[in-house]
Amino acid sequence: MRSRGASKSSHGPGGPKLHARRRHELGGSFQDGGEHYDRVRPGYPADSVDWLLPAHAENAADVGAGTGKFTRLLLDRGLHVVAVDPSADMLAQLRKACPEVQEALEGTAEVTGLADSTFDVVSVAQAWHWCDPHRASTEIARILRPEGTLGLIWNQLDTSVPWVHRLSRIMHAGDVHKPGFRPVVGPEFTDLEDHVTVWEDKVSPEDIMELAKSRSYYLRAGEATRAKVLGNLEWYLHEHLGHAPGEPLGLPYVTQTWRARKA
Repeated sequence: MRSRGASKSSHGPGGPKLHARRRHELGGSFQDGGEHYDRVRPGYPADSVDWLLPAHAENAADVGAGTGKFTRLLLDRGLHVVAVDPSADMLAQLRKACPEVQEALEGTAEVTGLADSTFDVVSVAQAWHWCDPHRASTEIARILRPEGTLGLIWNQLDTSVPWVHRLSRIMHAGDVHKPGFRPVVGPEFTDLEDHVTVWEDKVSPEDIMELAKSRSYYLRAGEATRAKVLGNLEWYLHEHLGHAPGEPLGLPYVTQTWRARKA
């Protein structure tokens, strides 16, 4: 694992512009299938949470927590953590994986249902692109303490690696950020900074096939499209790249971690 460090970034337009209805439809793909998602999706590198957390943080809310991939890192740092997600199925998996979480509640980044000025840090991992960034910023600022920290985290396939770039196209991994990406946050936040970690997830060709099945494109597709995606992956991984069934390989990732301070 190697880190590319942090750099200052200003507010302004940018980030994925996804129509609200389409964003809702795609995000709804993840209402079910929590066990599969938890099994096949990668975790996050430790230095992501280490860089994100403010000094002396004690209480955290993990919003859009899913099955608890990032929640686990917050708990491992000794924080008191509340998890929020719109999917009851995802939260059921989170409770199994993170039994020590304080609460696991149904809610969204726009309507968390949490108390005012309660948290030192609020994280949104792999979910900000499903949110209305301005409504979510207002809500998260409400539940943060003065000068609390908002953290936005994305795992991205490292498409600077040629074979991964082609893999992402076959998988229809359309959420890979373009160079210069900055997430949109509301005026409630300032001092937006980013930190990038380059790392590899140890997987097999079969794991990559299952990973493709967890993505919104596949989940929303019909049977013919799903069969085409899996057939293309089978050819690419085994015939073109020459990987044997069960062969271990490193799948390159880039994790982008952003933090902003409550103004």
